[in-house]
Amino acid sequence: QIRLVESGGGSVRPGGSLRLSCAASGLTLDYCAVAWFRQAPGKEREVVSYINSASTNKGCVYYADSVKGRFTNTRNNTMNAVSLQMSSLKAEDTAVYYCAAKYGGGSVIRAEYDYWGQGTQVIVSS
Repeated sequence: QIRLVESGGGSVRPGGSLRLSCAASGLTLDYCAVAWFRQAPGKEREVVSYINSASTNKGCVYYADSVKGRFTNTRNNTMNAVSLQMSSLKAEDTAVYYCAAKYGGGSVIRAEYDYWGQGTQVIVSS
């Protein structure tokens, strides 16, 4: 059974930091593109970042303009996990964050991802 499990969400003040993790079982993330999506209340789920596998575009990473320079998406192949380091958080970063995986190259299109975690809540508020 393939599972993705996110952790690390929570509440933080504006300007603070959080680190989300996505751990996989039944699936080797090293062979997959892994994305982070988020969904704020009343809004569509949107891509935050994806990281390609090392064999696809040399593992390059995409970031949405809204998080570029503040978020960092990295792999931990030893742990079969991916992390999203979020810094300089803003109120508009408040959302449920999901990790998703697919074989092949990364994509900003939600429907292209085959495997999803259950989500972890991030709240940025003073």
